[in-house]
Amino acid sequence: MTAPGSTVHRLGRLDDLADGTARRVEVGGRVIALVRIGAQVYALGDVCSHADVSLSEGEVLPESREIECWKHGSAFSLETGEPQTLPATQPVPVYDVSVVDGEIVLTIGAVGAQRLPAAVEDREGSEA
Repeated sequence: MTAPGSTVHRLGRLDDLADGTARRVEVGGRVIALVRIGAQVYALGDVCSHADVSLSEGEVLPESREIECWKHGSAFSLETGEPQTLPATQPVPVYDVSVVDGEIVLTIGAVGAQRLPAAVEDREGSEA
């Protein structure tokens, strides 16, 4: 169930986002980086808090669950949006994302959709 004022966006098939990669999407006036590590998908603000560059163009660091800004090397936690290295000192937002029936689903709340990523809820093959 979606909270009042929240919007749900279907962003495509999980299979279309390669493991260990990031993709930039625009949703509800926000620019978001979708990142896949294995069966887990993360969604965070795509603009580095230190420099106005796209995080989705940076390197995904699967072992530490981070994405590295290509311009100055700041790494951001995919789970919290917090910078893990300098020069960035401010977090980027994270968004509620899940996988339902093999499809990536992003929910943006009415006020501050920031939260930790949801566990993958892949219901393929389940019976109703």
